[in-house]
Amino acid sequence: MMSGSSQYLVWQSFEQRLDWFQLVEGEYQPLLPDSEGIIQSQVFPGLWLAVEALLHNQMSQVLAVLQAGMNAPEYTAFWEELDR
Repeated sequence: MMSGSSQYLVWQSFEQRLDWFQLVEGEYQPLLPDSEGIIQSQVFPGLWLAVEALLHNQMSQVLAVLQAGMNAPEYTAFWEELDR
């Protein structure tokens, strides 16, 4: 069994940059924001981050996007599977 993290975030506060990486076939690849600037976790369905809002401390927008992810059907299915 392989240990380690399947995803990780790097928040570079001085550079005003957030990088999110996912392990794909043994190598970490960047997860890029969609056209709305949102990065969606492939490991934890429903974990969505509004990158620019987070970097600019717009927490109401960050929370609204996170809530939208938690309202997605894939989030519900994920938690139902964990609850078994």
